[in-house]
Parts: sequence; structure tokens; C-alpha cells
Amino acid sequence: MWDKPHLLRLSATLLFGMSLLVIGYSVMRYTLKLPVFKLRTVQLTYAPEQVDLDQINQVVKHTVGGSFFTVDLVQTRRAFEQLPWVRKVSVRRHFPWSLEVTLEEHVPLASWNGVALVNTYGEVFAGISKLSLPEFNGEPDSSKQISISYREMNRQLEVIQRSIVQINLSQRYAWELRLDNGMVMELGREKIQQRLARFVAVYPYSLANMTRKVNYIDLRYQNGFAVNKLVEDGLANGKRYAKSKA
Repeated sequence: MWDKPHLLRLSATLLFGMSLLVIGYSVMRYTLKLPVFKLRTVQLTYAPEQVDLDQINQVVKHTVGGSFFTVDLVQTRRAFEQLPWVRKVSVRRHFPWSLEVTLEEHVPLASWNGVALVNTYGEVFAGISKLSLPEFNGEPDSSKQISISYREMNRQLEVIQRSIVQINLSQRYAWELRLDNGMVMELGREKIQQRLARFVAVYPYSLANMTRKVNYIDLRYQNGFAVNKLVEDGLANGKRYAKSKA
């Protein structure tokens, strides 16, 4: 080997390169631990409306730690996402000692089966709202479908200045609506939009001007619908009714 200069030069180059790597690694570790890069602030891009600030402070206190370089962004994001009313979180570093946190809150669209809420994306989440919200009742996997149909059907009902306050979707996917004037509408499982359109077309000329209050409409007929007057059967939840002809 000693009589082969090119091998000596290669070995020297390798040793020198390894020495630089060791030195660079040591310098990097030292730099990462410098107090100047220790996290000092966590900034919220928007002031939350629903998320409790005390709970945010607890996450910062117990989860956020380390320096600008060593803070675990994934763990931090997941910790914030566990807070009530938080739908989505993004976390970014701001050199040299800050974190920027953006919280996307759930925007409630309706109550869900009386025990939870549905947001504007049709997602179910735990929460209590002080707002007066429509009621959605359905199977666990139907919240998005109900949310989409709610918007579409409400647009149809705007023509007659009515709105939906309750939707019940049965296990067999039969639709029942309750409007803001107390009227209950049975739409069945097929041609929902068409049946509702037929009701909207007739309502201003007949039902709206009837002297006797109509509070039940059965639209599950091919060429028409049945008009009835409902008498509550006494159940506390108000979801079951006995029908009697008007």
C-alpha cells in the first residue's frame, strides 16, 4: 500500500471526509441545543370562537417542547386535534423560536340523533351548541348524505318561504321532513327531489290558503299526494303521530 500513492491519497481523503462528518454532526447537535433556539411562543393565526383557550394552553404546556429544530410537529398537531370543536390543525415553524398554529373549527349545521352535532361537511362531532339548529336523525353512515340533501331541499323550499327544521332518514332510507310551520312530509325512498318539487308547485295555490291547518303531507304517490291532519299520540319525543283525515 505504501508504494501505491493513489491508495494513500484515497485513504487520506476518506479519513478527512469522515472527520468532517463527525465534526459537522457535533456542531449540529450543539447548535440544536443552544438556548437561543428554544421555543418561546406559540401563535394562533385566528382567535377561536368555540375552542377553549385554557385547553389550548394545556396542550402548549404539556405537549409543545424542545427547540425550533427539535419540536415534534406531528405530535403537536395531533394533540391540538384532540380538543373539542377542532376539525383540522396545521402547525408551522417560525424562525428562530416560534410555532404558528392554525385551528379550523367545526361549523355546526345540525344536531345529530340528539347526542352530537353535524358540521357543514356532513361530519359528526361531539359538541353542544347554543344555536337553534335543525335536527338530523339517521344511521351512522348517513350524515353526509342528509347534509347534502338538506341544502338541496331547502333551496327548493325557499320558493314558498319555508325551511326544514327536522329530517328523519329511516333504516330503509325513507325520508321524512318537518318544516318550520310544523308540517310533516313523507317523501319515501325514491324521486325525492321530484316529489318535493311537486309539493312546492302546488303549495301556493292550495295548501297555503286552506282554512283548516294541514300538518301532514304524504308525497309517496305517483301522481299526487295525501293531505291529513295529525294528532300527536302523546309520546314525549314528538316523532310518532297518529293520522286522521282533515
